[in-house]
Formats: sequence, C-alpha cells, structure tokens
Amino acid sequence: MPDSSPERLMALGHRQAEPSEQGRPGRVRCVLYRDGRREGEVATVAEARRAVEEAPGSLTWISMSMPDHEQIFEAARVFDLPELAVEDAIVAHQRPKAEAYGGVLFLVLRPARYDEERESVDVGEVHVFVGHDFVITIGHTDQVDFEDVRALVEADPDTLAHGVLSVVYTILDRVVDAYAPVIAGIQQDIDEVEGQVFARDPKASPRIYRLAREVIALARAVDPLEVVLEALMEPLTKDTGPPGQTGAGSPAVSAARPFHIPEHQRTALHHRLRDVADHAAAVHERLDGSRQLLQNIMALNSALVDQAQNEAMKKVSSWGGILIVPTLIVSVYAVDIEPQPGFHWVFSWTVVLATLVLSSLCLYLLFRYKGWL
Repeated sequence: MPDSSPERLMALGHRQAEPSEQGRPGRVRCVLYRDGRREGEVATVAEARRAVEEAPGSLTWISMSMPDHEQIFEAARVFDLPELAVEDAIVAHQRPKAEAYGGVLFLVLRPARYDEERESVDVGEVHVFVGHDFVITIGHTDQVDFEDVRALVEADPDTLAHGVLSVVYTILDRVVDAYAPVIAGIQQDIDEVEGQVFARDPKASPRIYRLAREVIALARAVDPLEVVLEALMEPLTKDTGPPGQTGAGSPAVSAARPFHIPEHQRTALHHRLRDVADHAAAVHERLDGSRQLLQNIMALNSALVDQAQNEAMKKVSSWGGILIVPTLIVSVYAVDIEPQPGFHWVFSWTVVLATLVLSSLCLYLLFRYKGWL
C-alpha cells in the first residue's frame, strides 16, 4: 500500500521525491570511539550498544547508507529511538529540522548537488539520531559519503574528543560546504540565460522558469538551516547541567541536557558551529541574490517580449495604413455604376497610378520617420 503521509504527498512530483521501493539492505557500519580515538568496529548495532554500555565514556557511530526499513527498525529497537522520529526517518522527504525527543536529538539535513547537463538541483536527505553515547546517521542519498566524513572526524582526535556533537558538526560542515558548488553552477547558468534574454533567444523563457524551480528546490534545503544551527548552538552557550537533568527551554536545550559538556569543549564546539552558520548564511545570501536576479531577468524578458510584439504590431499597422489609401482609390473603379465624365480621360489612369504611388510613398516615409518601419 503506498505511503499517504502528508510529507510524502507534498513531496510527490519532484524527481527526488518519488516513493522508493525496498531493495537490498544498505551498508551499515558500527564503529566505537573513546577519547577521540577509534577503538574498533563491531558487526551489529546490538553489539555496538553492549560495547558502549560496558565502557562508559565511549561512543559509537552507526552509519547507514540507503538502509531498508528493517535495518532502521532494528536500530530503533536497540537504541530505543523515539517512534515519531523513526517514522520520519522511514517516510523521509522531511524539511531540515532539529527536534528533541527526551534524551535523543533528531536532525534532518538536505544535501544537494547540481547536474550541469540537466540544469537541475538534486536534493537528498540525511537523518541523524544523537544520544549521549551514540550517533546514528541514515543516508537516503549517495550525496554524502559517510566514509569520507568518518575519515575527516578520525583525522582530528581533538574534535572527536568533544563527543557526539563533533560528529554532528562534521556532517553539517560537509553538507553546508557542498551547497557552494551548487550555487556556483546555478549562477553560471543564470549568467548564460541573461545573455540569451538580451539576444532575444526564444528558448530563454522556458530556461528561466526551469532555473527558478531549481532555485526554489535548493531554497527549501537551505532556508531552514538557520533555525537548525541556532537550536544546536543555543545549549552550547548555557550550562546544560549533569546528565539526565531536564528543564524548561527550547527543544534543543532539552535535548542537550544528557550531553554534559565541559566548558572548554562547549566553547570549541560553539565556535565550530558558528563557522558552519556563517557559511550557511553566505549560501543563503547568494541564493537570495540568485532568486532576485532570476525575477529581474524574468521581468526583463517579459518586457522585451512585449516590446517585440509592439514593434511587430507597429509594422503590421504601418503596412496596413500604406495599403488602405490605394485600396480606397482603386475601390472607386470597382463600383458597379455607370462611368462618370473624366473616367475616359486619356490621362486618368496615369494620374490615378501616380496618386497611388505618391500616397503610398508619403505614408511609407512618414511611418519610417516615426520609427514604425
């Protein structure tokens, strides 16, 4: 039975949002870390859970690439993930967000890449579950290579020593940095279509529309990031208290309560997330600029099309005016009446023809002077 959730229904119609059939199980890796160093790797999520329970202070990063439903359900059962968040992870097609469910933080990110040949933005989806001793990343796309991200994390033990949020930071940084080439590709195509508009290329109008759609698709992935990053940075500027403490505040603060982070680590993570937020803000500004430029190009193209139509109407009207005078004169001779005196004058046809030519020439010169021809 097809999924009829609101997220799925609203996403239908986009080439990246069509319901996917369950195929082969995806790749799952369970790696253990302690004090910023890699401790080893286990085969199943259940083993990863037992390992972190037996070694307090360690953490596990479980990365799932294109998993099937059973793999997600297994991870949810072992780590007691919130049911609503698991449902979102299975349905997919969520907007970027950061939500707290008790001691688990649930993140949705929308990585993107630009297909130059098709001039289209392909938007994927990554889900992240964060607990005090585990990170579960679920990739519904191949746009984020978790193995590359893992290599970056493991290459910086000082950052990894900050705990689970260091993994979140690295994933965020990778997703946000990947928006830059997408913006650059869109901007290059906008520059090209701008030249087409001034060259009066009839193919410019549909291309402008396609680019506007792709900019909107990218905006849906980029615009909510500001709220997500603010939610992640807010608890890093406050004392989150000891593990297990709860209290009022924003959802992100409540979710961060189980993560007791020392002051120096909170400051370092805040600075790193601030850097990601700056990059996201720069992408957002460039995206707004591209969106406004496309609107201006669309308005200009419409004005040029209207101007071309007006020029054509001027030409048609001018030639109509030139032809109507000789038509009126000639129509006198087509009237079915007795020829009047003067019709048989020897110079009558010469005078009539001269009048036709002179009147047409005068009208032509007049319209040419006015710029209509």
